[in-house]
Amino acid sequence: MKHDLPFLNPYRHGFARVAVAMPRNRVADPLSNAAETIRLYREAEAQGAAVVAFPELGLSAYTCDDLFHQSALLDGCEEALAQVVEASRDLNAVAVVGLPLRVEHRLFNCAVVVARGRVLAVLPKTYLPNYGEFYEARQFNAAGSAITDHVQLFGHRVPFGTDIVVRARELPLLALHVEICEDLWTPIPPSSFAALAGATVLVNLSASNIIIGKSAYRHQLVGQQSARCIAAYLYTSAGIGESTTDLAWDGQSLIYECGELVAESARFANQSHLLMADVDLERLAHERMRLTSFGETARRHKAELTGWRTVEFDLAPPAQVPGGLMRTVERFPYVPADARSLDERCYEVFNIQVQSLVQRLEASRIGKVVIGISGGLDSTHALLVVAQAMDRLGRPRTDILAYTMPGFATSTRTLQQAHALMRVVGCTAQEIDIRPSCRQMLADLGHPFGRGEPVYDVTFENVQAGERTSHLFRLANHHGGIVAGTGDLSELALGWCTYGVGDHMSHYNVNASVPKTLIKHLVHWVAGKGLLGEEGSQVLQAILGTEISPELVPADAQKQGAEPAQSTESVVGPYELQDFHLYHTVRHGMRPSKVAYLAWCAWHDGEKGPWPDTLHGGRNQYTLAEIKKHLGTFLYRFFQISQFKRSCVPNAPKVGSGGSLSPRGDWRAPSDSESRVWLDELKTVPDEV
Repeated sequence: MKHDLPFLNPYRHGFARVAVAMPRNRVADPLSNAAETIRLYREAEAQGAAVVAFPELGLSAYTCDDLFHQSALLDGCEEALAQVVEASRDLNAVAVVGLPLRVEHRLFNCAVVVARGRVLAVLPKTYLPNYGEFYEARQFNAAGSAITDHVQLFGHRVPFGTDIVVRARELPLLALHVEICEDLWTPIPPSSFAALAGATVLVNLSASNIIIGKSAYRHQLVGQQSARCIAAYLYTSAGIGESTTDLAWDGQSLIYECGELVAESARFANQSHLLMADVDLERLAHERMRLTSFGETARRHKAELTGWRTVEFDLAPPAQVPGGLMRTVERFPYVPADARSLDERCYEVFNIQVQSLVQRLEASRIGKVVIGISGGLDSTHALLVVAQAMDRLGRPRTDILAYTMPGFATSTRTLQQAHALMRVVGCTAQEIDIRPSCRQMLADLGHPFGRGEPVYDVTFENVQAGERTSHLFRLANHHGGIVAGTGDLSELALGWCTYGVGDHMSHYNVNASVPKTLIKHLVHWVAGKGLLGEEGSQVLQAILGTEISPELVPADAQKQGAEPAQSTESVVGPYELQDFHLYHTVRHGMRPSKVAYLAWCAWHDGEKGPWPDTLHGGRNQYTLAEIKKHLGTFLYRFFQISQFKRSCVPNAPKVGSGGSLSPRGDWRAPSDSESRVWLDELKTVPDEV
């Protein structure tokens, strides 16, 4: 991270802009191809790119066949390369171009890395396809046949071979390796070893022709290689201009990061164009550090990695980057914006929860489930999970013992919703008024409320939360059941639960790794599937429209309100933002300033970017100052005051890669740590941009 760069500069936050170029070329016309290469090179650099990749044999064209053995063509390719090298002197980006190159009286299909008027490295193709429509071994030699590890180019001795990583001094996380087309199609691509040797950005210069179904297969190859190597993968392919004597070309180009598609080019384009994206180099470094198997793999292949060479070059990050962050940042990292993906996410999460509860009930040989129903979001979803589990076990839903327990602040709306929900589910429904027992306890404590004074402090609130949970546990004892927990991941992260005998505790918590933003969509998903019939769907929609509230402090001590008097989000911040902060802090270990930057990119303009179709509530947007404020709340609550609650949570299933906060799973942390280092780093974020 470079604090001297503007806050909105992606390079400040560990990103690097990369470009994949698809030039319109001419077969066997190197100087024309060089001119188009230089034009695209300059265009990409002007847009802030640090890396620009061109297709395989792009300076000659791939479809030259036996023309590759013509000296005039090979001389022309070297002259074309010299022009690209000369053009690079004034450009603050590294280019990777393809051309045929004579070395040791043999011809190699090469990728040449160029920057600041120098050829940094030459990487020959390792695997030459010689089947089907391919006949490369007729013209070229494979990389393994080379004896030398250096070549002379333009009066300089240049590293030659496939064992080279090219690294930017000023951006040490930007480390390149290049392989060529068929190399990726093999069981163990050269880039696998390059990643273990430190390369974070893998580049493939390809000239893959197009046939039916090949586009999808390229996606699979590139996506899986970027995932296995924990790397960014740039795939550039030949397009318009290649000979169609026997083959066709679509110019498909791809940018993947850790298995995720970041950008994809148009196919069958008739003009030269660029594909650009910002790749997160810090994310790659963090994932490699987190996944210990990556380091273990490097250890097991230490012999193959010994002797790999690193070539360093100067590449200062641009002070100004046009267009802001060039990638989509999901507003809801736990909730896909795409309708099909969201449906699949809800299906999987719901069934993970249901199947986990089924296993717990079968293993414990317990036939009944006790659950508290508030008429709010979390307990609603938990009851839906329990009901489905009972159906799957072939047990009557009357074995679900559901209790709504109104207190001093329970609104008529949520109480009515609780009864309506229990009715449409078909469980055994009862109401227990906890106010008498709470009054007795408050009086026993000598609390002012016990004397009739309207004092609504934390003791007043927690007495109610504790009474509810205490009743549930004793009811479970009495009826031979287990208590199903309802608290969610967002509440655990923020410590928004009453410790011990409170909503913090249960026998089994089906919601513990599901964030609040996803629970909303799960409830909507169940409503859409009609699992509770038309009336049930209406009840669920009403619950979705209810203010999120603990309902522990009344608006008027003498009168029950029609609506919840408290707002949880007025205390802990908007859940949509806090879930965003949670995901990026825990899943990727990001520093607060980067989390704030990504949050600003995602949330500062409600008109930009995708939204889930099933969104409940308005399309909110937040200023940087608002993001900074709420992130500060999250950091303090998460790192300083809430871990002790997470250190002893009930059993619960993990549902997603966003993780859980169980000390037996994704998150082990001291209960008495400080939050200062995070809050101090947050101070580097400006209040406005």
